[in-house]
Amino acid sequence: MHRAGFVSIVGNPNVGKSTLMNTLVGEKISIITSKAQTTRHRIMGIVNGEDYQIVYSDTPGVLVPNYKLQESMLNFSNSALQDADILLYVTDTVETVNKNESFIAKVQRMDIPVIVIINKIDLSDQESLEKQVAYLQELMPHAELVPLSALRKFNVEYVLKRIVELLPESPPYFDKDTLTDKPARFFVTEIIREKILLYYQKEIPYSTEVVVEQYEDAPNLVRINAVIYVERDTQKGIIIGHGGKALKKVGMESRKDMEAFLGKKVYLEMFVKVEKDWRNKENKLKAFGYQLD
Repeated sequence: MHRAGFVSIVGNPNVGKSTLMNTLVGEKISIITSKAQTTRHRIMGIVNGEDYQIVYSDTPGVLVPNYKLQESMLNFSNSALQDADILLYVTDTVETVNKNESFIAKVQRMDIPVIVIINKIDLSDQESLEKQVAYLQELMPHAELVPLSALRKFNVEYVLKRIVELLPESPPYFDKDTLTDKPARFFVTEIIREKILLYYQKEIPYSTEVVVEQYEDAPNLVRINAVIYVERDTQKGIIIGHGGKALKKVGMESRKDMEAFLGKKVYLEMFVKVEKDWRNKENKLKAFGYQLD
C-alpha cells in the first residue's frame, strides 16, 4: 500500500513556517529571515519514503492586505487550504493566537485532519504553554495539538510520523526523486531576495522583486543575469550603495549560496531597475509570477 498527499503549512507571519518546512523536508527549500512576509509564493517541498510521498506547501503568512502584492500572497495561503489532504496550522508561543480570526474560522470549518503546531516552545515556560494548549484545544477542538521547536528539531519526528499515518492511499504525485515543484531559477531569485532581506532595513526589502533574465546552464558553470526591481530612485541608490559596495556584497553572498545549491560555479551579474509602484500593478505582478485571481 502506498500513501501520498498534500500537506499545507499555514499560519500568521513570522511563526516559523519556513523553518518547519525546511526541517521536515531535510533541505533548505524556503528562505528564512527574522522579517515578517519573507515568503511571498507557495513553495512545495517533496519528501519520499518507500511507501509514501508527502508534498508540503510553505505559504506566505496570513495578513490583511494593504496592496495587490499582499492580496496575491493571501491567495496563495487560501489556495493551500483548498487542495490540502492534511493541514499544519502553525502558531507559536509569542504571538497573539487569535489575531486573525477570519482565517482561523476557515480552518475550523475544514473536514480534513488538522494538526496545530505550537512552535518556539524553547522560548516559553511550562505554565504559559499549558495555558496556550488549553486555549487552542477550546478554539480548535477537532485538531491535534503538537508543541515543538522547529529550530531545535524537538518533536519534528513525531509530526512526520503522524503525517504519514494520516496520508490517504494514493500513488505518488511526482517522480520519487523530485524535491520541489519549482525550477532552479526560482531558487536563484529567492537566494538574492534573502540577502536583500538580511542586509537592508525598513521598507527596502518589501519594495524589491528579483527577476532572472538569463540563466545559462553549462557543464561546469551557470551564467545568471538578474534584475532587482525597486519602486523609487532613492531605493535604487540604497540597493547599490556607495561605490556599488552594497550590491557587490549581495552579489558575493548570493553567489556562494547559489554555488552550494547548484553544485557548480556561478557567474552572476546583477542590475537594479526602477519600476514605480510595481506592488500595485496587476500586469507587473502577473509577469513576476504572482497569483491574483
